[in-house]
Amino acid sequence: MSAQSNLSKLSVGQFAERFRDDMIPLSNTFSYFCASVPMSDEDLKEYLEEPIAALPPSISAVLPKISIILVPYLERARQSAGGRSSDFICTEKPPENRLSWASQLSLDKQEVLVFALKDQEVAEYHYRFYRGIAALIEGRCPEDARGRYATLLREEIKATVHGEVDEESWRLKQALLRREAVPRANSKAFQEYARQSFIDTLTLYLHGICCDIDVDTGPRQLPSRHLRRRLELLRGIFEPPSGYAVFPEELKEHAHD
Repeated sequence: MSAQSNLSKLSVGQFAERFRDDMIPLSNTFSYFCASVPMSDEDLKEYLEEPIAALPPSISAVLPKISIILVPYLERARQSAGGRSSDFICTEKPPENRLSWASQLSLDKQEVLVFALKDQEVAEYHYRFYRGIAALIEGRCPEDARGRYATLLREEIKATVHGEVDEESWRLKQALLRREAVPRANSKAFQEYARQSFIDTLTLYLHGICCDIDVDTGPRQLPSRHLRRRLELLRGIFEPPSGYAVFPEELKEHAHD
């Protein structure tokens, strides 16, 4: 059965169940299925092999089984009961207000990450791939690691450090500060902010290991010295694979090895 001819009106969950036996193994953790044109060796390397190889070993060790599904387009739909995604897979581009680039769901004992590839740059795909991984890791990393990150956030807030790494954590930070001038560590608002900030910063950290990226500058961006402190903390928790660098000076060190 051709996946390309059977995409119409299939939700992400329906598609994942229908093609679960067609997944192609990449490792003990990852498998994939491409619902568009067959992937060339170069595409396979760029979209899957390289971003997976750049994952820190301590992250790969705790990830669940992950199936990656690559599709032409995704149409946004509401989250159904039980947390299962009901986004739809499309061969034609949906309206802009319903266009989605990534979807995630749990299927039995594995996680399914679905990405739309058409009209999306590889760098954007890598960002969304690592964002999906970061969200899975947030609930699986040691409690001590989350505690150290939360402590760092409280130090930033106490020092009135402005900005955040991404839009969602920025929004939650502003909502938190409107509620609590001195946020309590156990408050629901702080915990929600800390969780999203961890995901956003870990996404940047992982993306930076794999690719040479530029951090956007702007009025909402966390100052560079504070961003570096966060990345140094994550580097101590999730050391990159051998041969990969996090900071520019490490690239110079590898060049001289």
